[in-house]
Amino acid sequence: MKIGLDIMGGDYAPKATVLGAIEAHKNLSKNQHLVLLGDKNVAIPILQEQNFNPDHFEFIHTTEVIGMGEHPTKAIVQKPNASISVGFQMLKEGGLDAFASAGNTGAMLVGSMFSVKAIPGVLRPAISTIIPKVKGGFGILLDAGANADCKPEHLVQFGIMGSLFSKYVYQINTPKVGLMNLGEEAEKGNLLTQATHPLLKANTQLNFIGNIEGRDLFNDKADVMVCDGFTGNIVLKLAESFYVLTVKKGFKDEFFDRFNYEQYGGSPILGVNAVVMIGHGISSPEAIKNMVLQSKNMVESKIIERFKNAFNS
Repeated sequence: MKIGLDIMGGDYAPKATVLGAIEAHKNLSKNQHLVLLGDKNVAIPILQEQNFNPDHFEFIHTTEVIGMGEHPTKAIVQKPNASISVGFQMLKEGGLDAFASAGNTGAMLVGSMFSVKAIPGVLRPAISTIIPKVKGGFGILLDAGANADCKPEHLVQFGIMGSLFSKYVYQINTPKVGLMNLGEEAEKGNLLTQATHPLLKANTQLNFIGNIEGRDLFNDKADVMVCDGFTGNIVLKLAESFYVLTVKKGFKDEFFDRFNYEQYGGSPILGVNAVVMIGHGISSPEAIKNMVLQSKNMVESKIIERFKNAFNS
C-alpha cells in the first residue's frame, strides 16, 4: 500500500506535514509506505532535526505549490508539476492507493473530479465529516461542502455512500439514515427535502428512519445524516467551533473534546475512483498523522470497490 501525502499543503507546511508523516510512519506496517510529494530539499533538514531516517519515505520531488488562495481549476492546469497535481496524476495511474493533502480544498475537489473522476453511476461526489455523539461514538454527515446546490437524487446517493462508509470503515452495522430537515414530518421542509424524503423511503439499499432536526445531530437517532453541501458546511463549521469555545472558556469536557478536528485528521471525498482525503488548512502534525491513518483504513476497507459494486448494480 502506498499513501501519498502532499507535504506542501497547509498553513504550517512543510514542518507540520513532515512531522505528521513521521508520526504516521510509526503506526504503519511493513507493507504500508508513505510517499511524500513536495520539495525534498526542505523536508530532509526537518527529518534530520528529528533524527529520522529519510529512507523510510519515498520522495516525489516537486517545487511548484498550489497556494491556498489560488483559483483551483486554473492552478491545476497551469501548475502540472505542483505537489497536488502530481499526486492526482500518480493516483490516476495507480502509483498511489490514496492521496491526502491539507492544501487548497478547491484544487483537491477539482483534481478528484477531473483526474481520478467520479465512480460510474455517482452523480455528485460528496465530502463527509464526523459528528460526535453524546453517548459515545459518532455519526457521518454528508455533504459537508462539495455541492452547495443539490437535487433529490444526489441526496439519495449521499445516503448510500454514507451507509457503506459507516458500515465498512467505521463498522456501524445497518446504519440509520436521516434526512436533515426543519421538522420530523415527511411533508416538512423546502422543495429539496420534500422531494427527497419519498425517494429515500423507497430505496431498499438504505435503512431510512425519516427526517431529523438539528437537535438530533448529537443523539443516536441517525448514524448517517444527509443534507446539501451548503447546509452541511454550516453545520461542520459550527460544530468545529464548539471545541475552540470550550478551550477559550477554560473548561474541559470529554464530549466537546471530540469536536477537535485533530482526532480525525481529514474529510474524505466519497464517490470518486480512489481514496482522497482533504485536511484542514490549519492541520497540526497530529491532524496530519490521523489523516494518513484514516486514508490507510479506507484503503483496507476496500470502500472504493464497494461503492462501485453498489452503483453498478
